[in-house]
Amino acid sequence: MLGNEQVGKNDLKAVGWREWVQLPDLVDVPIKAKVDTGAKTSSLHAFFIEPYTKDGIPWVKFLLHPNQNDGAIEVECHAIVSDRREVSDSGGHKEERYVIESTIVLGKQVLIAELTLTDRDSMSFRMLLGRNLLRGAYVVDSGSSFLMGGNSKHYASKI
Repeated sequence: MLGNEQVGKNDLKAVGWREWVQLPDLVDVPIKAKVDTGAKTSSLHAFFIEPYTKDGIPWVKFLLHPNQNDGAIEVECHAIVSDRREVSDSGGHKEERYVIESTIVLGKQVLIAELTLTDRDSMSFRMLLGRNLLRGAYVVDSGSSFLMGGNSKHYASKI
């Protein structure tokens, strides 16, 4: 199931405006993500995106810089393509993007979410967590960071 089931308002978990997430299907290091309630779908930084077919199923290969402000580390990722969609960025520019599904670990929660792939090298964050992932299970505390756990010192040994 994508996203989260509807829960009572008292059961909502708070997330900060930025959180550490893990993407175990794609990369073995954590990624600092910005929570973006203006974005419908979560997005992930990807470049050199190359579609291919494996056993009749559409896949995509892409490279990822997992660390914020660090282009030196590149990780090659492969994922099944679930869709291609036209997405508008915050400036209103439209771009057709590949959509994949991936496991996202946010705190102790394991979720499955759609991710659009786009080059976010010029952006501060390698990933955006959109409202489809957060809906019904999370509330955003815009004055706080990393409420779901983790910090740069904790993860520094893994990066």
